Amino acid sequence: MTSDLIRQSAREVVAALAAGDLSPHDALDAVQARVEAVDHLINALPTRCFDRARRNADRLMSVPVAERGLLAGLPVPIKDLTEVAGVRTTHGSRLRENFVPEQSGVIVETLEANGAVVYAKSNTPEFGAGGNTFNDVFGATRNPHDLLLTSGGSSGGAAAALATGMAWLAHGSDLAGSLRTPASFCGVTSLRPSPGRIANGPTVVPFLVHSQHGPMARDIGDLALFADAMVGESPRAGLGKPPPQESFRSAAAAPAVPARVAYSVDLGVTETAPEVAEVCGRAMHALEDDRIEVVADHPDLSDAEVAFDVPRALMFATLLGAELPEARDVLKPELVWNIERGLALDGDAVRDATAAQGRIFQLAADFMSDYDLLICPAASVLPFPVEERYVGYRAGLPPSDYYRWLSIAAAVSATTLPVITVPCGRTETGLPVGLQLIGRPHGELQLFSMASHFEKVLGIGPAVVDVHSPDK
Repeated sequence: MTSDLIRQSAREVVAALAAGDLSPHDALDAVQARVEAVDHLINALPTRCFDRARRNADRLMSVPVAERGLLAGLPVPIKDLTEVAGVRTTHGSRLRENFVPEQSGVIVETLEANGAVVYAKSNTPEFGAGGNTFNDVFGATRNPHDLLLTSGGSSGGAAAALATGMAWLAHGSDLAGSLRTPASFCGVTSLRPSPGRIANGPTVVPFLVHSQHGPMARDIGDLALFADAMVGESPRAGLGKPPPQESFRSAAAAPAVPARVAYSVDLGVTETAPEVAEVCGRAMHALEDDRIEVVADHPDLSDAEVAFDVPRALMFATLLGAELPEARDVLKPELVWNIERGLALDGDAVRDATAAQGRIFQLAADFMSDYDLLICPAASVLPFPVEERYVGYRAGLPPSDYYRWLSIAAAVSATTLPVITVPCGRTETGLPVGLQLIGRPHGELQLFSMASHFEKVLGIGPAVVDVHSPDK
């Protein structure tokens, strides 16, 4: 039963929980057995809180099934950048390695109110900085498709847990592709929502639009379910929107055919590896065979670098600048560089970046009035060796350039448009490749409908990766 259960969709498991055919403890038994069997190879969920989870399961079982919330007791992991009351929350840093918060973050409160049972924290790079999930507290998370490679980041633990059946749904967050890169590298889906669609807090930067929390899942239907469980407002969040009148599940269940989409292999901001371009190109041919008009086009994103880099540096300086003098030898050099850059910003730089952000949003919004979707690779490279801290590290690329390889995702973050990442195929060596499906401003409902159709056209269904040690 355990083996079969972890391979079912989240929707199937939730339906069984809601019908009373399965208890929250049954689901916890299944996921705990899978974690114990697999995670020593992957290192996706280094912090586990099954005792807390079982207390919450007992609480849920004390109320009628109909009152257990949308997720009805489904176990979910939370990224280790987000506080869970009473659970070690390290942010992937020795600076916080013994931190145990008394109160959960807004997103955890929202999920638990909707019947989620938190059982683990997923691994992340230090303070979420970088597209490779490793840190000095827990080590590196490996790619289920090739244990020698990275799972991506910063939601790398979440994506790897999903791909291996250690989670049915997983929480993540995204600044420069932190939901999208690991989704692409591990062959799963994710939603980076519009600012405020999913409330987040508390934080010292409550009005930041570049960083967003979002759901990850193995297919679009499950992604929509988890998105519905995440949406809502909170007085503890700086940005928030009420839930949409229609559920994301309803939108995903009604696939819509986009009439006209724009496609760019690089968005004009980066270079894309030939293997990635080839797989993405095959997916575009599949759309054309479905009589969807595919136009080679993208908005002008020439201002994206300054519109993204300056707010990012300012964020890290705000979060960690006061601690830098004592923490310099503890934090990784890439993070130190980020903080120092933020501390060195002057008024002109902030003014220029603010103006650039306004231009980028307006250009992107105007561009999307001509297209149903903008499509591009989710990552411009394939998964790389896990020991390579960032692309170019072994070749001597300095820390100041450590996230340039994420430009295809960072540029989209600067537009604030909603994005669903979907698997679109595999390379000849079996590595998954993902696409960003970028929607119109605040257009998550339409995006889910079109992503559902896209998933059908490509015919790529969810699958749990069976992981084996390299010597087998």
